[in-house]
Amino acid sequence: MVYKADVLVIGGGGAGLRAAIAAYERAHNSNKNIKIIIAVKGRLGACGTTALAYSDRMAFHVTLPTTCPRINDNWKYHAKDIYEIGGFVSDYDLAEILAKNSAEAYYYLERLGVPFVKENDIPSQFVTDGSIYARACFTGPDTAVQIEKALVRKISEIKEIEVLENVMVSDLIVVDNKIFGAVGFIDEHEIIILAKSVILATGGAGEIYGNNVYPIGMTGDGYAMALRAGAELVNMEFIQIGLASPKTKIACSGSIMRCIPRFVNDKGEEFLINYGITFNDIFEKGSTWPISAEHKTWNIDVAVFREIMRGNRVFLDFGQNPSGFNFEYLRDDLKKKYYDEIKELTSCRLTPIDRLQEINPQTIKWFSERGIDLKKDLLEIKPSIQHFQGGVKIRQKAQTNVAGLYACGECAGGQHGANRPGGNSLLDTQVFGKVAGENAFEFSLSVDLDEDVGLLKARDIFERYKDFISQSGINLEKAKEKLRYVMDLYASVIRYPDGLQEALGLINELKAKQIKPIEYTGILEFENMLLISEAIVKSCILRKESRGPHLMFERSDDLLPKPRNEKYNFYHVCKLDNKKNEIEVNRIEPIKPQDLEAI
Repeated sequence: MVYKADVLVIGGGGAGLRAAIAAYERAHNSNKNIKIIIAVKGRLGACGTTALAYSDRMAFHVTLPTTCPRINDNWKYHAKDIYEIGGFVSDYDLAEILAKNSAEAYYYLERLGVPFVKENDIPSQFVTDGSIYARACFTGPDTAVQIEKALVRKISEIKEIEVLENVMVSDLIVVDNKIFGAVGFIDEHEIIILAKSVILATGGAGEIYGNNVYPIGMTGDGYAMALRAGAELVNMEFIQIGLASPKTKIACSGSIMRCIPRFVNDKGEEFLINYGITFNDIFEKGSTWPISAEHKTWNIDVAVFREIMRGNRVFLDFGQNPSGFNFEYLRDDLKKKYYDEIKELTSCRLTPIDRLQEINPQTIKWFSERGIDLKKDLLEIKPSIQHFQGGVKIRQKAQTNVAGLYACGECAGGQHGANRPGGNSLLDTQVFGKVAGENAFEFSLSVDLDEDVGLLKARDIFERYKDFISQSGINLEKAKEKLRYVMDLYASVIRYPDGLQEALGLINELKAKQIKPIEYTGILEFENMLLISEAIVKSCILRKESRGPHLMFERSDDLLPKPRNEKYNFYHVCKLDNKKNEIEVNRIEPIKPQDLEAI
């Protein structure tokens, strides 16, 4: 089946939906006719990260006129935070675009009906990890879900946008470095979508890892398609990892840590004391949730990781205090933060559940609705992959180095560095989603698509897929299990040269294997997973320092990771050598600010 569009958006999360709406609105305001197709891997509004993500109090990071410091151009402080917290390995001009357009993104969502919390008609904002000022707006644990719902409602009103559901887009159609559309499958039936421009908004690649908070289907398809099309990936070693509940996939950040729960293994043993971790560290973990080499609370993630690698399970216990804990032992500045957070003043804050009830009763209710009673149930946690900081390398118009190909949201890279302010990922979907949509539409106006050329190239791609069919080979699920095991073990919390080489060896071994007969989509997903795993591991190997979530140890049993080294203030850029089917990694300099100190 052949479809035709001016703009094809691949992905139906926050970034993809915003891109499609922006393309339509720019065309409508220009009195131009346009056909937009959104291709979604599952059902619109019920798949992908934006539609299904929850956290303690999910943030949308934004600089408003009421945001401190309340001065003209206060967005510049936001841009500076993005760049500095990112470890100077992002493009500063992209950070400026994010910050400068954040207020507009917020007000647009508000007009669509996203119910952001307000006090006295002023948006409520709080401080998140990686930010200096309180910029995080929210609706509750479901901020992302509320954004997705609002965008889906808007999409349903626009007849020029066609949604194709349950589509596995497998490859881009590219001729002479120019986009012609994409190919894929609906229920294993071949489809071709001819398009003048394409926007990749497929999110991250969480399923490469066993421990992740992603919904199913996040196998790095956009990253892999971009590589095969000739585009570049950047910053793939920087993947945010944090303690999360595997049962509910909620990030255990914020008040979940600030109530000081007890960390125990399945033998009932408290083990944090063995690592010199204090009660103050646990409290601070609430606002430094993702692993970061720049904050000492990384040792909590390492302690939990090592306990799990010993074969133990790890839980949070809200019914009892950690041994020796007394609320009055907290530092005065942390107690003040606690008091400022109180929602329901109670007469008792003796145990973690009492304190959680006082500062965030909504979280207790959220878990209860999902069958977990924090008053009596232990909550299992694991260090889990949460967000890819890197992705398809873009520039100011969200464009890639392939003509007519754009990327936005978590699929894009360059706008964030090693770290990012908490809540900036949701902001990113809206700002660069809009940028991508508008510029993809503008590009489509300049294109006279040769459909015959596109169809011929599409048929060549489908012919290539026939090489995947084999009468023998390894079991797909077992192969995925092997890959996830080595990525969890060697390319997540603790990274060290020998382990990374071990992971690379297994990836190459799996690349050489045939898969037992199975549908094309399963094989293609696994091909994507292997390709992106290779990009991640090779980028990790070359960054011989610790920065952000990339903790590089000399050996697996070392107590301390290697220090940050400013000589590594550069990008690792991945390209695919199609002839060798190997990832090549090179260094380039990010775009720097002209005068950061002037802010």
